[in-house]
Amino acid sequence: MSAHDDTLPAHGHGHDHGESEIHISLGGYVTGFVLSVILTAIPFWLVMGKVFEQSSTTAMVLLALGAVQIVVHMVYFLHLNARSEGGWNMLALIFTLVLVVIALTGTLWVMFHLNSNMMPGMHTTKTLP
Repeated sequence: MSAHDDTLPAHGHGHDHGESEIHISLGGYVTGFVLSVILTAIPFWLVMGKVFEQSSTTAMVLLALGAVQIVVHMVYFLHLNARSEGGWNMLALIFTLVLVVIALTGTLWVMFHLNSNMMPGMHTTKTLP
């Protein structure tokens, strides 16, 4: 056996620098941090400034900004994308999201029906003479 193993790539340190490798840079972290601060400050301003008259509109905007912030964290801090680990990271993420949606939807469905079926008299208003 020779001192130099022929199975290693030509650059000699054993790492494959293909398209799927994640390149971490300070600029990426700074961009993610700035986006996170902005996506935190906007909802704070919306709630404290009472920008929308209806609370349901505020809630929908907050949910949308929260979803965008989740994506920012996954891309800039967790480095999840469709190319990393041959796509397995994205497949695992999609599977997790499906399970979370099923669990949350089922929980809300069960709680709604328990509330309406266990105490049917509580939802009707009776007028006293």
